[in-house]
Amino acid sequence: FDCSDLGANNVTLTVTDDGGNTDDCIAIVTVIDTIAPTVICQNITVSLDGSGNAVITGADLNNNSTDNCGTGSLTYSSDVTTFSSVGTYTVTLTVTDASGNSSTCSATVTVNDNNPPIAVCQPVTIYLDASGNATIVASDIDGGSTDNGTIASLIASQTAFDCSDLGANNVTLTVTDDGGLSASCVAVVTVLDTIAPGVDCQNIT
Repeated sequence: FDCSDLGANNVTLTVTDDGGNTDDCIAIVTVIDTIAPTVICQNITVSLDGSGNAVITGADLNNNSTDNCGTGSLTYSSDVTTFSSVGTYTVTLTVTDASGNSSTCSATVTVNDNNPPIAVCQPVTIYLDASGNATIVASDIDGGSTDNGTIASLIASQTAFDCSDLGANNVTLTVTDDGGLSASCVAVVTVLDTIAPGVDCQNIT
């Protein structure tokens, strides 16, 4: 018997005596495979797609796993199949044969991001205070920047303004994602002084 005989097999037993008389009967021989596959993993690298996901299958982690009944009936599954952020993940591969025997191993899945963010700026108007100063934070000039993964940082090229900056100022916003890719845009920051002078008179002769 071999792997093609897995399960119940009808086997005819023929009994012959020394007078040449014969009789036969049928026995059921059940062939069972209890040997689990030999599982071999491989580490892989995948990239987030435009929607911010990376999808793998168990077969992607397989590195020529074997079984005593061949590989044609092996199935592959992994405990994690979808990733949504950059990083390094440990994933378990399970290889199962036709008889339900299974083995596992661990593989490293490295997720990277090849798509830079989309930087979107918006103009902002700020007002000098009584000491002649005004400040912004980078998010003030962000007009809805997006990324297929996660935006890690927003940095504005200028955040502090004073009387020398009255009027329109071009400020660069740099958007960086969790994959280290960046994009930039320019926002107009208009600085206004709406505080009237403090006037003191003196009498003269």
